[in-house]
Amino acid sequence: MQTNEQLLSAIENYLAQTEFPAEPELLYAPIGYSLAGGGKRLRPMLLMLSNGIFTDKIQHALPAAAAVEVFHNFTLLHDDIMDNAAVRRGKPSVYAKWGQNVAILSGDAMLICAYRLLGEVPAQLLPQILSTFNTMALEVCEGQQYDMDFERKPKVSVVEYMHMIELKTSVLLAGATTIGALLGGASEEDCRKLRRFAIELGLAFQLQDDLLDSYGGEELGKTIGGDILEGKKSYLMVTAMSRADEEQREVLRHTYKDAALAPAEKIARVRAVFDALDVPRLTEQQISLRFDRALATLDGLNVPDARKEPLREYARSL
Repeated sequence: MQTNEQLLSAIENYLAQTEFPAEPELLYAPIGYSLAGGGKRLRPMLLMLSNGIFTDKIQHALPAAAAVEVFHNFTLLHDDIMDNAAVRRGKPSVYAKWGQNVAILSGDAMLICAYRLLGEVPAQLLPQILSTFNTMALEVCEGQQYDMDFERKPKVSVVEYMHMIELKTSVLLAGATTIGALLGGASEEDCRKLRRFAIELGLAFQLQDDLLDSYGGEELGKTIGGDILEGKKSYLMVTAMSRADEEQREVLRHTYKDAALAPAEKIARVRAVFDALDVPRLTEQQISLRFDRALATLDGLNVPDARKEPLREYARSL
């Protein structure tokens, strides 16, 4: 069995060797720029690790792992346009560096490249893998639309928010994990269990991201309090709104718009309401619940414990 470090190295090498034409430069250069930007490679790692539960032959899974990573980066190119985001992974976003039209077209080309990579999987498995990939891709789009809808919606419930992040974040992890299992020869039952594992892991991952946005340290490489300053309906915000009295709701609704307040004051004012309502602890509780569910589902796989350990270790590292 490959170590997690060896798998990550194999993914990076495969992506680095994936060649794109030199011309037209404004179509292909942004793709290389995006893929060279690093990131956690979370989705291809989950694909390779779930594949490795059932087989020691990893080479046949690398095209699909690259496909989910290219697809993920395609969504980021278009997300940055929708969010008017100037920075991605500490560098200028493709949108900021080359403009909206280039980011749209290069993103479209990335989606096509993802399907081309997917076409390299074993022919007998392609229909099932393609169906899994297509369902995943459409659900990600649905999640993004719900997220945009929430910007205009006066009230968002915790249930609605959890459904949105399941679509926007978890289903891509679940699709990658399921595809890896299929390539490894997993049974239908084990594929279902791994999908549920990845859904719960994705929810924990996104809730952790929400928590760190408001309560993390600057070493994370992102502006702390960004969700608060944007008035974003994060898990912390929708939980607080569900528990707040009317005075507290007014603070949560309007602080980010107050031009008289400095950013640090806005963050402090909203966090004071979060703290008063015990929102950080409730969020941590929900993260632990989802993570424990993920690991419990992994325990139920019908394979020796030693084969599950690399995926379990990777999940813990998140």
